[in-house]
This record gives sequence, C-alpha cells and structure tokens, in this order.
Amino acid sequence: MNVDVRLGKIHVLPGEIVSRIAAGEVIERPAAVVKELVDNSLDAGSTRIAIEIMDGGRRLIKVTDDGDGISAADVPLAFQRHATSKLRHDTELFSIETLGFRGEALPSIASVSKVRLLTACRDESVGTLLVMDGTTKLQEAASPQGTDIEIGDLFFNTPARKKFLKTTGTEFSHICQVVQQAALAWPSVHFRLTHNGLQVCEYPRAETARDRILQVYGTSLVDQMVRVQGELSGLRVHGMAVTATAARASRSPQELFVNRRPIKNATISHAIYDGYGVSLAKGHHPLFVLFVEVDPARLDVNVHPTKREVRFADPDHVHRTVQRAIRSAVGSAAIEGAFAGIPSSQMGGSLNTESRTVDLRGNSEGPLFLSSLRSPEFQGVSADAPADLSGQSIREPSSSYQVQSQVQSLGDVIPFGQIDQTFLVAQVGSELHVIDQHTAHERVLFERLLRAASRQTVVQQPLLIPEPVTVPLHQAVHLEQHLTELSMLGLDLEPFGTGTFLVRAVPALLGRIDGSALVQGLLEDVTDWSVPTSFEQRMRPILATMACHTAVRAGRPMALPEIKTLIEDWVAEGLPATCPHGRRVALRLPAEELQKIFGR
Repeated sequence: MNVDVRLGKIHVLPGEIVSRIAAGEVIERPAAVVKELVDNSLDAGSTRIAIEIMDGGRRLIKVTDDGDGISAADVPLAFQRHATSKLRHDTELFSIETLGFRGEALPSIASVSKVRLLTACRDESVGTLLVMDGTTKLQEAASPQGTDIEIGDLFFNTPARKKFLKTTGTEFSHICQVVQQAALAWPSVHFRLTHNGLQVCEYPRAETARDRILQVYGTSLVDQMVRVQGELSGLRVHGMAVTATAARASRSPQELFVNRRPIKNATISHAIYDGYGVSLAKGHHPLFVLFVEVDPARLDVNVHPTKREVRFADPDHVHRTVQRAIRSAVGSAAIEGAFAGIPSSQMGGSLNTESRTVDLRGNSEGPLFLSSLRSPEFQGVSADAPADLSGQSIREPSSSYQVQSQVQSLGDVIPFGQIDQTFLVAQVGSELHVIDQHTAHERVLFERLLRAASRQTVVQQPLLIPEPVTVPLHQAVHLEQHLTELSMLGLDLEPFGTGTFLVRAVPALLGRIDGSALVQGLLEDVTDWSVPTSFEQRMRPILATMACHTAVRAGRPMALPEIKTLIEDWVAEGLPATCPHGRRVALRLPAEELQKIFGR
C-alpha cells in the first residue's frame, strides 16, 4: 500500500528560539531581571546585597551578595533550563519555602543578555568565573564568598522587546520598586542601590519591620500608621496601616507580602478594604505594608509565570483573618483619635453647635473665610470679617468667566442653607437646587485652573517656608522627570535628597493648602505620564486632583453669604453637571416640575 507522505506544517522549534520565547514570559523588563537576581541572593542566605544599575538596566545590571555562593561543579548547570537546587521531588511543589524554584530565571536572562558570573562557596579555596557573550568561558578566579553577577546589554538579540522599553527613568523606577519590596520583606538584610555610579538609596539592617518601613517611607507616613497584628488557626497577619483619617486618594504604598513574597491578591485586598468599612472616605484608599504568613502546604505559588499571584487553600479563612486584624487595628485607632485633645471637663458636657464660616481653600483651622472664590482685590479681607457681606461685591469681574448668560437667564441666587453640612439648598431663578458643596467647588476651581493653564497664565504663590515632602523612591523618579511640566501648572518642586522634595510654590488660585498632601495626591497622576500623551491630556487629571484637594469638604458648615457666592460662581461656570472626576454636582427642580409634584 502506498502512503502519501507530504511535508507537514508542524515542526519543533530550535532550542535558541525556545529560550527566547521562555524569556519573554519571565523577563519583561530590567526590573524583572533585578527581581530574579535579588531573589536568588536572598535564597542563598545573603545579609548584604548591592545592586548597581546603568542606563535604567539596559546597559548593566549588577547584583553582588555575600551569600552561600555557587560551587564550581554547579556553575555550568545553573544556566541550564529547569536546573535548580531548590526542588528534588514533585511533592515539594506543594510546600515551597524559597522565592525561586523553577530553574528558569538564569537561563532566560542568559538567552537575552551577556552574562558575567563570579562566585565562590565558603568551603572552596578559589572561586569560579563564567562569561557568556555568544560563547561560554569557564575558569577559576579569585573571589570572596558570595556571588557577583553582571547582566549587560539586555535584549541585545531581541530588538523588538528592547524597542518597547520605556524611558530610562521609568525603567529605573520599576527597579526601585523591586528593591524597596525586597527591603520591606527582609529587614535583616542590608540593601544598597546605585544608578549610573550615584547611590540612590541604602537600607541598613533593621531590627524590626517597623524600622524598615520607616527607612523606606519616612516618618511622615509611619506617624499616621498603626500596628496591625492578628492570628487565627495557623495564619498570621502583621504589619502597619494608616488610620482611616489618613487614607489618601492615591493607592501608594499598598504593599502586600505572603511568606515574604510580594504579590497581588484580590481576596486580601478586599479584606483590607472591608476591614476599614464605612470609616474610609469615598474615593480614598488605605495605605499599608502587610505581611501574611501561612503554612506553605496551604499555599500554591506556582500559578503565575512571574510568581506575582498565589492561590490559598482556604481563601475564606484568609479573608476573615485579615479583615479582623485590620478592623481591630483601625477601629482602636479611631476610638483613641475621637477623644484626643478633648478636655475631661467636656467629655460629659453638651456639644458646641456654634457654626463657623468655612474657608473653601481647604484650611480647617481657626476662623475660616471664603476668599478663594473672590477677586484679588478682596484677598486681603480679614478672616474675622462679619458674616453680613451684602454690601460688598464678592464675585470676580465678569470678564474672567466664559459663560455669563446662565447667570442672567436664571436670575438671582437665594440661599436657604445646608443639609447635613454637605448639601447646599438654594433657589436659582425659578429652580430649586440641591448642590453637593464639595463637587461644586471642585468644578469651579478646576475650570479656573484649566483656563489659566491653557493660556499658560497660572500664577504661583511662593511659600514663605518651603514644605518638605517624602515620597516612595520609585515615584520620586517619576516626579523628578516632570518638574518642569508641574511648574507650568503652578506647582514648584525642588529635589531635596533621596525621595524628598521641597514644595516652594503652589497655584495662587488654591490659596492656603497643604503642599505635602497635594504632592502625595498627585503621585499616581504623574506616574501615568509614562504613557505618551499630549500635555493637555496630562494636565487635566493633575488639575482635577489640585481642585479636589482644595475644595471645601463635606461636613463643613457654611454661612449663607458663602453659599450664595459658591453657587453664583458655579452658575457662572455654566452649571456643569459633574465634578472633574465624574461625580454629580446638583439636583435641579424647575418650578414646573414642582407644580406637577404638588398637583398645581
């Protein structure tokens, strides 16, 4: 019988192509190389790890440690795929205690870069040098105990991958985040990071997790944190989290570690937010550094190529334990804070219900006054001015607005008061309006900032005493790249050491404002600038954040003249229906609708 044998379409790929494809799953960018090498150093029991970076990791990544080292017999095997010292039997996959275990990292790195490895074990009199740059050279060499590995010319043979790398600053910011996470998880290890020959950060050995968090994030954040600890049926939770009142609009830092492995996990994230409950303001997020310790046999870490995700055997138990730990820590802090500073003589007395005038610029201390919504000639009015301002003009000149017909067509604004110190009630022409005071003021400020920025006429208000602000290292790298653009929007920042900036000026439209809190709120917006967009697209979220941080908050009492001023300014802006973030501003009921409701 004759068989028709034709050339098939399926064929086995050459080993070199297989290695490059596998590298694409593990080595996404320079930061992934740093993570794999640092993980190896930690698994080797290192107490000191130095990371040297050149050109954001494109030109050089060098990691030096004082760990156990690699024996001369094991060096050639270390770069073979699926060769590892961390697993012997398949049953060990279900009780992994090391950070690495697959034997993929080193061969994947070597397939897309040039490698130089110098290593020595404690019981060896001489070290081993391995060079892989197209050819492989192996020889004896003098070396201290530990490992020194250099990765050069990353992605030199995969130009497509190299083309998709971001700017040097962006890539280095990801490396900074990897080093910070490793430092947080291993406080007993000394870390040092340099970039282009300059030391960026150094974290000496810390005695406790709190001390290491303090090294990484500084006192400004740690002072707002409370200790979290809890244990239930073999699962332990510990770390630090901010109080509910210190929650921010940004999500950084939110660092989560399971058995010292940095991960993202929806179950734990939900448990943390659930632990805060209703005490968390809308649009705000908790900041935390949280460690979860669980029996490795109850955890599957082999579910993601880069080990970013894990799977728990009992996710409900994990959720319950984390939620209770957060609720206990945050709830205790809230109770203590509620009575802080209250004299004992007032603890059983009546509440002071005297209302006060509110400064819509965001300052909540002392007598407050609505001057941020007035023209410059009224900026000098005393904060103790009487509430009756009917004889004064407190609006900006009409020429400063684009929309004026709305005011004329709707008629006068007659304020009635507040509901729950959050919603303003007024008659605007023949309509009844219920207005969210925060979103209305936020939109007014946003429109004014946007017009000034579009015309490049944002006026800066220099601060008499510059305010220092400390930000996470990886975000500081982003921030420093965009100082000129932020200055064009009225925010003048000056680098002042590692991860620290001085706020020297803010937009004058914002009046008095906490410059440090403003910068913290802008961090995520600036981080998004790594995606190529026009300056106009970039500035909108920045201006929206500025307006949101400055606008009057819910819960602030307002006098009738202030209510009238705010609503008139909102009407003058064209009665926008939402704030810059999309939240509703007002409920409007025309007279005709009211007549229908009451059957007239």
